Order: sequence, then structure tokens, then C-alpha cells
Amino acid sequence: MKLYIKNTILLTLLSILFSGCTETFPLLTNTYEEIIVIEATLTNELKNQEIKITKTSKFEDEEVKVETGAVVVVKDNQNNEYPFEENGNIYKSVTPFQAEADKQYTLEVKTKDGKIYQSTPQTLTTVNPIKSVVPSLVTNKDNETGVQINVNNYDPQKSSNYYRYEYDETYKVVVPRWSSLKLITTSPQSVALINNDPSTRTCYSTKKSTEILLVNTNDLSEDRVNFPIRFIEKNNYIIGHRYSILVKQYIESLDAYTFNKTLRDMSSSSGILSPKQPGLISGNIKCINDSSTKVIGFFEVASYSEMRLFFNYDDFFPFEPVPYFSTCDDIPFKFCFGGDDCSGESMIYNINNNLMTYISNAGINYTLVDAVCGDCTSFSSNVKPSFWTE
Repeated sequence: MKLYIKNTILLTLLSILFSGCTETFPLLTNTYEEIIVIEATLTNELKNQEIKITKTSKFEDEEVKVETGAVVVVKDNQNNEYPFEENGNIYKSVTPFQAEADKQYTLEVKTKDGKIYQSTPQTLTTVNPIKSVVPSLVTNKDNETGVQINVNNYDPQKSSNYYRYEYDETYKVVVPRWSSLKLITTSPQSVALINNDPSTRTCYSTKKSTEILLVNTNDLSEDRVNFPIRFIEKNNYIIGHRYSILVKQYIESLDAYTFNKTLRDMSSSSGILSPKQPGLISGNIKCINDSSTKVIGFFEVASYSEMRLFFNYDDFFPFEPVPYFSTCDDIPFKFCFGGDDCSGESMIYNINNNLMTYISNAGINYTLVDAVCGDCTSFSSNVKPSFWTE
């Protein structure tokens, strides 16, 4: 569960709506109330469970404030306690553990100011692993051709009902204008060619989903999921070579589903005067020693499963040119100094700052391209993920 929450006092922003206003209006928070935000999903995976505790932010804040120095523990109804400790910007359980079906779990957080936050008891939801993740070639409603990825599941007992999905996508990047030679500077006004590092040609990038992806089968005749989790246009470079998606499924309680749906609906409000105004989202966590203290968040105990899928671009587009996000046009330079048509200083600057890479030269006439076209490490990582298969 990802909570991207801003304290929104909308009355201070009405002036930006006045007709005829052409001046830039700085979005600054005039009134601000700092509130604890708790993100906690306990699963049936045997692992070091994680809990994130932050504070609401102002519009002008660039970083999320992390709540440090808290005492965090999960307790069950069989007198077991699972303490957590700070680990970077999150809290991790000291030892690995997993949620079990016959137990109730409660989260307790004590902050540095002495406030104690406690959740209502939660139990593990139905264990129902993902059945399949399937890619298919489609043309969508916007007449775009691409690969549609669907996640499928089925519960014949109709006891799952509420599903939340996330995904991590990883893709192979091969730069289209890589050269076996690399241009370096040897003095303020001289350059040389050396052998290029082959590891700058192929990289791997990973991105996580940011949307709140929910499915509710409660009103359907069957507890069956066929959810379009990701659509990728054929001209998107992320599928240009080899692509992988790790789909993550959480089966939620009705209360957890309702909380996440409310959060999703609020975050999708497009206008400042939308009828869905942001406000305090009611969860299952309260401050038990100060009823006036507000808290945002939900402690859920959800069954978890995941499934990974790979495919290549030519599996779906065997006769299409490989897409890329840049046109990678040639950029000419005349490597001399002082003359009207000389561009030596500019060429030196681009080389020293890794903004361009070498393609060819004829004497002092050089051809370069943007670094993203010849060196994938300029925007990605050349470390192959441990799970990657060719």
C-alpha cells in the first residue's frame, strides 16, 4: 500500500482559479497540521516484514518526513510479540515471520512524543495464489496496438473477493548507436580514441507500479479475476528487446479494500474544486492515549502471491523495427578552436560531462550522438538482475 498524502487546505488556493490570472501562483501551504501516516501490510510470506511510518507533508516540501525513533511491535492473540527496528527509512521485523490463519494480529506504535497508536485486530485473508499472468496482442479503445497483460485468478469457494495488485517491471535496454570506440579528452584541447567498454551497450531498468490497482468480485456470480494490469504500446522502448513483469497479489479484507478504494478515488481527483475533496481518511489505527490525535493509515494482514512473466519484442512484433525513446540523430562537430565554424570547446564539454558519445570521424570532423543512444549506463544499470533469463 503506497500512501502519497499531502495536507490539502484548498481555500488558500482559490485565487489561482480567478479568470485572467496570468501570474504564476506558488503552491504554498497556509495552514498545516502534521499527522502520522502508517503503511503496514503483514503477509503470509516468511520474511522480515516491513512497516513505513511517515508524516503528512506540505505542498512545498520536496521530501517525505520519516518518523524516527518509534517503538514498533506486532502482537498476536497467542501472546507472541514481533518487534521491529529502524532500517533506513522503514521499520523491519527483527526476525522473519509470517502471518498464520489461526491468529489475530495487532500493530502497536509508540512515537518519541509518547503517543501510542494501535490497530484493531486483523486476521489473515483467504490464501488463493495467482493462477496465471498472460500477455496478448491487442488494439485498445484508443486504437493503439500493443501488449495487454492480464492477471487471472479464481476462487471456487467465493471467499477471496477483494484483490489488490502491484507490479515491478524490468526491461532490457540495448542502445542503438553503440560504438566499439570511445572518445576521451587528453588535454583541454586534444582528444583520443580508446576501446569502449562493452558493458555500456546493454542495461536493465526496473520500475514499480504507482497506481492503486483494485478488483472486487463480491457482486459477480463467480469469484473470478481477469484483470488488465498493464498495457504497453508497441512503440514503447521498454518492450523493445526483452521485458519482464512481476505481478504481486494481495487478497484484502473488506475494510482494507474500502480504505484503499477511498485513497485511490481521492488521488484520482483531477481538479481543485472536484467533488471528491481530499481529507482525513479513516483507517483502523487510533491513538489510544490521546483521542484528539489524528492518524492516517491502515494495518492489514493479507495473503500474498506473485508470478513473473517474460516476453520478447519479436514474440508479438517479429517484423517491426525495434522502438527507442530517442531518434539518436547524428550531431556534427568540427574539432578546432577559434574559428567561426569551430566547435572544439563544445565537443570537449559534451565529452567531459558524458553528454554525448562517439560515432565516427574524418580528420577534425566528428560525429557524436546523445549519450542515451550510445551508453546505457547514462540512464540505467548494466547489472543483470539475478532472476533474469534470456
